[in-house]
Amino acid sequence: MPLVQIKGVSGYLTLEQKQEIIRKVTDAVVSVEGEGLRQVTWVLIEDVASGAWGVGGHPVTTEALRAMNQ
Repeated sequence: MPLVQIKGVSGYLTLEQKQEIIRKVTDAVVSVEGEGLRQVTWVLIEDVASGAWGVGGHPVTTEALRAMNQ
């Protein structure tokens, strides 16, 4: 049974965006492993608190991500 774990900064994605990611990631896995595994393909999206995630020695915040995407 495939399990895909995705971590992201809390508060950045909406519930609808997370659900879209779940659908699309499931479709991607099934495109490789076969349609028979759709019902047992797990996708888990975990939120990490804003500022509790770092890249290059700098904390990543929800606000910083939003600023990058404008």
